[in-house]
Amino acid sequence: MQLGSAIRDYIRRADHVLFALCLGASLFGLALIYSATRYDPALHNYPAKQAVFIAMGVVLYVIFSLVDIEFILERSWKYLFLAGVFIILLIIPFGKADDTGNRSWVFIPGLPFGLQPAEIVKLFFVLLLSRLMDKRRRVGLSKFSSVMMYAALTLFFGGLIAVLSGDFGMVLVYLLLFAVMGFVAGIQLRWFVLAFSAMGGVLALIWSHIPLYIRMRFMVVFDHDLDPLGKGWQQTRSLLAIGSGGLTGMGYLQGTQTQSTNSSSLPARHTDFIFAVCGEELGLLGCIAVILLLMAIVLRCVWVSRCARSHISAYISLGFGGMIIIQMILNIGMCLFVAPVIGLTLPFFSYGGSSILTAFSVMGIVSGIKLNSLPSWLKDRSNM
Repeated sequence: MQLGSAIRDYIRRADHVLFALCLGASLFGLALIYSATRYDPALHNYPAKQAVFIAMGVVLYVIFSLVDIEFILERSWKYLFLAGVFIILLIIPFGKADDTGNRSWVFIPGLPFGLQPAEIVKLFFVLLLSRLMDKRRRVGLSKFSSVMMYAALTLFFGGLIAVLSGDFGMVLVYLLLFAVMGFVAGIQLRWFVLAFSAMGGVLALIWSHIPLYIRMRFMVVFDHDLDPLGKGWQQTRSLLAIGSGGLTGMGYLQGTQTQSTNSSSLPARHTDFIFAVCGEELGLLGCIAVILLLMAIVLRCVWVSRCARSHISAYISLGFGGMIIIQMILNIGMCLFVAPVIGLTLPFFSYGGSSILTAFSVMGIVSGIKLNSLPSWLKDRSNM
């Protein structure tokens, strides 16, 4: 009887809007993945795998929405820190290098799929940074000591990922997450000016020592004719696919590049360039639908943060919303040839277990914040 009452109470209070948006985006992505993998028989089981990942993600969403994240952070933040470090350290024994030498993925014996540690650890990073900001809020968010603590946490995780995996694209995401969370938390603008100036100076000093293939990924963004058959090839094909879709697209399962078996056609079409698949087959209207779905998820996170019972819950919700919008901007920018290729997935849409499970998990935490939020009349009184 009590279990039934608890289930009814959860269904009544859960964030149905956020869940519907996440599920809708992932099912839309599943349809795009199905189209993007039809050209290669070796990929025909990927949509089924993604469907399993989505089902697992839904379970994680429900589980995390039932967790009192503030209680966990207050009592067990050290364990979360150690768990995040442990997951990244899995790269040492189980990491597998790709053709560029990056060891972004780990393949653990007995596990039927690979894991991307840096993707998963974003969850831990946002939680830990939110707790630190909440603690430092009492002494001053913008004090030198406070900013140094935020920077130390960010550089620790970013540096660990850079050294062990070489995935500098994901390091950029961590830096941007720190910037977004710091800005919305209220850190003074002068620190951002100082940080970006320092980063610009350091980049200028070490530019010539950065591996050429990484430099070229940035340089081709500013000069599309610099290496059109090399580092600019992927984005050139992506632009062609999106441009050929027009307003309504060539039709689902009818994209020229999406369905082509030619190896020189659209690359990584079920992962990094899934947005280009949408542009070619569903046109501008399909691309707008993708953007609106993701923006609705982000805005829902903002709304939940405004209803949160505490500053730390608000920081967490905004941090996870920032995580979605950062990857959305970078991934779509990559497809439109206005951002470098850095191997980032489009949240909820791209194929990948680590990506979809992390996305559902963080949104489950946001749902839990909404579940435990204060009613408006009590929230108003608590501020008196």
